[in-house]
Amino acid sequence: MDAILGETTIYSRRQKLGAMTEGLDLGDVYGATLERIKDQGGGKTRLGMAALMWVSHSERLLQLDELFHALAVGIGSTDLNPKNIPSVEILLSCCLRLIVVDRGASTVRLIHFTLQEHLHTCPDLFGPTHSIMAETCLTYLNFQNIKGISWTPLALPRSTPFLEYSSLYWGAHARRGASRGVVSLALRLFGQIESHISTRLLLAGLISKAGIYNRDISIDGALAGFTGLHSASVFGSVEITTALMDQPNCDLNGRDFLGITPLIWAAICGHEGVAMLLLERPTVNPDKPDRYFRRTALSWAARNGHEGIVRLLLRRASAKPNGIGGWWGKTPGVVNMIRGRRRVNPNWSDKYGQTAILLAAEEGHEGVVRLLLGRKDVKSDAADGYGRTALLWASSKGREGVVKLLLEWEHVHVNRPDKNDETPLLSAAEGGREEVVRLLLGRKNINPNARGKAGRTPLRWLPRVGMVES
Repeated sequence: MDAILGETTIYSRRQKLGAMTEGLDLGDVYGATLERIKDQGGGKTRLGMAALMWVSHSERLLQLDELFHALAVGIGSTDLNPKNIPSVEILLSCCLRLIVVDRGASTVRLIHFTLQEHLHTCPDLFGPTHSIMAETCLTYLNFQNIKGISWTPLALPRSTPFLEYSSLYWGAHARRGASRGVVSLALRLFGQIESHISTRLLLAGLISKAGIYNRDISIDGALAGFTGLHSASVFGSVEITTALMDQPNCDLNGRDFLGITPLIWAAICGHEGVAMLLLERPTVNPDKPDRYFRRTALSWAARNGHEGIVRLLLRRASAKPNGIGGWWGKTPGVVNMIRGRRRVNPNWSDKYGQTAILLAAEEGHEGVVRLLLGRKDVKSDAADGYGRTALLWASSKGREGVVKLLLEWEHVHVNRPDKNDETPLLSAAEGGREEVVRLLLGRKNINPNARGKAGRTPLRWLPRVGMVES
C-alpha cells in the first residue's frame, strides 16, 4: 500500500497496482520492506529477519510452534528458554506482515510466492543461512531435555515441536553450509548417536522408503553400530565426514544394526561427495553388502538411480584380475586386490537374486542401465531368484526407455521366461503396457504364442492394451 500511495497520480497508482497484481515490479517493493524491517533495529530486526530466513529456506512448510521454537533457540545453549518464544502478534509485526499464518493448518508461509523468489536472489541477506539453521537444529538436539526423551513410534512429546524437523533436516542444512560450529555440534550429538531419539526418527523415515520388503525392519531395539559416520553419510555432509574420518579408530567399513556401511548409506541417499571421500581410502571395501537385503553399494546406487555413484563404483569394478569375464562367482570369497584397492563385482546378486542391472531396470533408471550395458563384464541377461531378467522386469513395469536399451543389446533373449513361464511380452500384455508390447512385437524373433503357466498367450491380453487387431 505504501508503494502504491507513493505514486503521485491516479493513473500511476493504477499502473503500480496492476503491475503488483500480476506479480511484476515487486522487487523494489520487497526491497523497501526489508529495509524497513532492518530499520526497526535491535530485537525486532533480529526476529523479523530470522523468521523470514526460516520460512523461506526451510526444507518443508513449518508449523507455527516449530517456527517459535526455532526462533527461541540460542545457538550453543544447553536448554530452551520458554521466555524467548515470541507471540504471534509480535512475530507478524516484526516481519511487517511479509509472513502469514494459516490458522486452520497452523502453518506459516510467505505472503506471496514472488517473495520466496526474491529472497533466494539475495544469498547474503541472512548471512550463512544454512549454517545458522544447521547450528540451530543441532543445538536443539543437544538440549538436555531432548537427550532424555524415550522412543515412542506413535507420538512425540508436544513440548518439543521442533524435534522432528531438527532430526530429519539438520543434515540437509549442514550439507549446504557446515561451519566449525556445525561440525562441533554434530560431533557432540554423535557422542550418543545410538540412543538419541533423533536417530530413530531419521531411520524411521529412511526405512519407510526402502521399498516393499521393509515391513520386517524394526528400529525399536538397540541401534548398535550406527555411528556418526553413518549419520554423516546419510546426510551427505563432506565437512563432517572428513572430520570423522580423521579421528583415530574410525571404522570406515563398520556395519550398523542393519549391516549397512557408511559407503552403502551414501549410495542409498545419493551423496556422491561422501562416496568419493570414502572410496579414496584404500581400506574401504566397496563391495561389502548389507546384512538385510545383501546388497552392495553398487546395487543400492543402481536401484535408486544415482548415476554419479554408479559411475564411481564401476571405475573400481573388475570381473577378473586380467580383465576377462567370469572371475567373480567362481571364487566369491576372494577379495580382488589390484593396485592395493579392493574391487567391485558388477554382477553381485542380493538375497532375491537381483543384480545391479536388474534393480535399475525394475525402477526404470535408463542412465544407470546404459552405464552397466557399457561394460563387457556385466551380465545383461542375468535372472533373479524367480527367473526374471532385466527385460522382463522393465517390460512388466512399463519402463519403455529401458526396454528400448535392452532390445538393442544382442545378448538379451527377448523370449526368455521366468519360473512361471511368463515372457517379457506376456508380462507387458497382462499389465496393459501398450507401448512396451509394441516395442516387443517389433522384434522379428519375438514369439507371440508363448504360453504362461495358465496356458494363456499374449494374444489373450491384447484387447486390454487396445491392440485387438494385432
